[in-house]
Amino acid sequence: MRPIHFTLPILLIITVLTSACGSTATPTIAATDVQNTAMAAAFTIVAETHAAVPTNTAVPPTETPTKTPTPTETPVVLPSEAATPTATQVAGNADPCNAPLQSISGGNPTKIRIDNETGAPITLSLYLNKTPFGDCGYRGYSIGKAGSILITDLIQGCYNVSVFINDPKKPAKSFGYGCINNPDKWTFIVSRENVLLQGR
Repeated sequence: MRPIHFTLPILLIITVLTSACGSTATPTIAATDVQNTAMAAAFTIVAETHAAVPTNTAVPPTETPTKTPTPTETPVVLPSEAATPTATQVAGNADPCNAPLQSISGGNPTKIRIDNETGAPITLSLYLNKTPFGDCGYRGYSIGKAGSILITDLIQGCYNVSVFINDPKKPAKSFGYGCINNPDKWTFIVSRENVLLQGR
């Protein structure tokens, strides 16, 4: 027979092991722990939401597009090239002297005669250089073969004369210059070689 002192400890160990395996204990949580956990979760949600809110960042300025006019070529009629200007040529001129001479604002009057001695019809441009009164500009005239004209509404001043000789067989150009300083009649004599100014 076995001694009891060996059997008892073995039984005791088996009992403890058996009771430990068969029973489960229910954990308990304090109310303050539940409250603290809920508060921590709420603060986390608020912090994440606040981090997701966009910040006011400065928008870099953009250039406002401006319409730049493109340069255009405006034909300029030189006094030596035309007798009469077109409306667009006059409107685009910045120089007031590059325009038809229509009225005279001041200065002493004179008479100018133009004689055509070229042997062909001519187209003539008479250009008045700027006077002390601000008068300037040009006028165009057509004169027949061996013809002449008398101009009585011009003033004393310096004139450039440009001529196109409209000879179908031998077209040519002729130029001249002269200053008129009295009311007498002055004559521009147009030849194939040049234009000469003669006083009375």
